Formats: sequence, C-alpha cells, structure tokens
Amino acid sequence: MEAIADRSRGSLVVVGTGIRVIEQTTPEALGAMQRADKLFYLVADPLSDAWVRELNPTAESLADAYRPGRARRHSYREMTERILAAVRGGLAVCAAFYGHPGVFVGPSHDAIRRARREGFRARMLPGISAEDCLFADLGVNPAAAGCQSFEATDFLAARRRFDPSSALILWQVGVLGEPSVHDGMTCRPERLAMLAAWLGRFYPPRHPVFLYEASPFVICDAAIRRTSLAKLSRSTVQPMMTLYVPPRPSRLRDPRVKRWMTERGTAAMAPRK
Repeated sequence: MEAIADRSRGSLVVVGTGIRVIEQTTPEALGAMQRADKLFYLVADPLSDAWVRELNPTAESLADAYRPGRARRHSYREMTERILAAVRGGLAVCAAFYGHPGVFVGPSHDAIRRARREGFRARMLPGISAEDCLFADLGVNPAAAGCQSFEATDFLAARRRFDPSSALILWQVGVLGEPSVHDGMTCRPERLAMLAAWLGRFYPPRHPVFLYEASPFVICDAAIRRTSLAKLSRSTVQPMMTLYVPPRPSRLRDPRVKRWMTERGTAAMAPRK
C-alpha cells in the first residue's frame, strides 16, 4: 500500500549497514529500513543489494548516481537531492549507506543538515565502519600510541601535519587524486610514488605499511598486504583499499610531566593526618 504524502510528517533517518551487510547491520538500523515510507540505499555488492530490496518494497539504489567520468561531488549532490525530494514530499525517509553513514559519506551529512534547516526531523544512527574492522583485523589498539586519520588526497595535497609516533590511517588511497571512479581502476604508480616520497620524510625506507580492505562477506578474510614504504609505489592499490602506517617505535617523554605524575601519585597514596 502506497504511503500518503504528508509534508507535516516528512522526516529523515540515515543509517549504516556495516561492512558485512546483514551480519553487521544493527537492529536499530534494520528497523528504520523496514519501517520507512521510502528507502534509499548504497551498498557495495549484489548480495547486499538483493537483501536490502527484500527489506522494503520502496527500496531505491543510489548507485546510478555514479557514472564513468563524472566527478564524485556531482554524484553526491544528486544523491542528496533525491533523498530530500522524498522528505519534502512528506514521507518518512530512510537512507542506508555501506559501513558507517557518517564516515566518508558526504550525502548523509549534507541531507541531514539541509533537512533540519528546512524544518524536518533528521538524525543519524551509527554503523560499523571500515576503521572498526581495521582495528580488529590488524590488531590495532588506537589508545596505545594514538591514531590519526586523513583522506589520502587531502593529506598529500594539503601537506597535513601529523605525528609519526602515532598510527596513521590514510583513507581512499586507491583513488588518490582521482575526481571520479570507474571499474577496474587502480592507483597510478606515480601518485603512489609521490605519497611515498612525502611519507619518506618522516619514516625510514624499511618502515612497514599495510594495504587493507575489509571483507564484506563472513566467509572471506580481509585483504591485508604488508610491504615497506620503499616498495609502496610498486603495489597494486584498488579503490576500496586503506593505507595503515604503524607508529615509529621511539617516542620522547617529557620528564617534567613524568615527575609531576609521580609526585601526584605519591601524594595521593600518602596517609592523611
């Protein structure tokens, strides 16, 4: 039965399906997808696509906004407009995105911001991101030495400042410097060489780096390739891959802070009179 449009109740909830769609989709996100008057979605594989379509007969993929040679920003703008058009029509809209809906998903933030500005209720529900999977698959504890995260093109073009004694994660390294994405593409070797040269100012040539891609299927392991910084430019890097750079082993400690912490600790243990 088709929902009756009522502008006064138009709303938006943006959810994440997780990396392993179905297994990592939270009950909260699942309920929002099933209850929506209109469901938009963007997932990464045909199995996930078929599953989403079974959840809600109104399901509509946003994947056709991507076209060969089209700048990603134009694709994102189209996605946002399609989502907002349904909200303005008075429908309870759900937009589901692969992974976490707030991590490297421009249309989700844009749609929520604009919907709220126009007076509609809009919110985001969290999901499992590629970063969560990376921490688990590589055994990384971000609290051990700290962790920094950058989009690869912005990191290189803006010469972002970072601390090499903390872990470094570079997202979308597979599309470094590319305005659009097409099937079968890999990162250009000369661009990888440029990135490696910049990182080489802060790490030795033999410093290990990891090319990582989370697995969308429970029956498959994540793709993890270890190499050295010196050999990075000879690697085949696909669009979904992330670069993880472990921290350098030595970190300077401020003796004044250490002394202050010791003094505070001793004072706290001293008996009160």
